[in-house]
Amino acid sequence: MRAGVVAAGILLLALASSAHAHSLLLESAPAADALLAAPPPEISLRFNNRIEKKLSTIRLLDERGGVRPLAMLADGPADRLTATVPSLDPGAWRVEWRVLSTDGHVVSGRFSFRVAR
Repeated sequence: MRAGVVAAGILLLALASSAHAHSLLLESAPAADALLAAPPPEISLRFNNRIEKKLSTIRLLDERGGVRPLAMLADGPADRLTATVPSLDPGAWRVEWRVLSTDGHVVSGRFSFRVAR
């Protein structure tokens, strides 16, 4: 009987913590490490839960670390962060993102892609 109570307690803790999990990046366009024939018109990030879009950002950096301006889009699904991208030159580009999860935690990450020459 005691093992059943312990198992039930563990299950409740697991369910409670998963309800308030940090945002995880599920997919991106362009994809990490992608080699693109043409520059992408936008960067789109999809997370495993809602994010606070007004308090979240995407940065795009060139090979030398120079930041390219992006226009963040406010509309769209609550689990996506999207920005339009200016015309990009061929070469390596790094995306840095930072989002505020609905559980109140800030989560960040980065990935690179390349535009073919």
